Amino acid sequence: MTLWNVILLASIACVALKLAGYAVPAHWLEKPVPSRIAELLTVALLAALIVVQTIGDGVGVVLDARVPALGVAAALYALRVPFLIVVIAAAAVAALLRAVAGLA
Repeated sequence: MTLWNVILLASIACVALKLAGYAVPAHWLEKPVPSRIAELLTVALLAALIVVQTIGDGVGVVLDARVPALGVAAALYALRVPFLIVVIAAAAVAALLRAVAGLA
């Protein structure tokens, strides 16, 4: 099986799963437990994606200037600082650490 076959099969599976979501009765999704699970699962998956993209290098863990920048961003976000300021501050911390310490 080639890479393109895998991509096509995965795409078909994603579309089928999305269409299957329309078959779920609305009253099932309006209950508090499924609604809360959907909310928490979304946040957990996004947090996991951020961490994997920050410290993952395909084969291992890499600790560089992105880790302190992520910490600064998390702290500022917890203080409810506007998102644009959070992004700028995190980028500045990463750039400063790379310039000063020579981190990649």
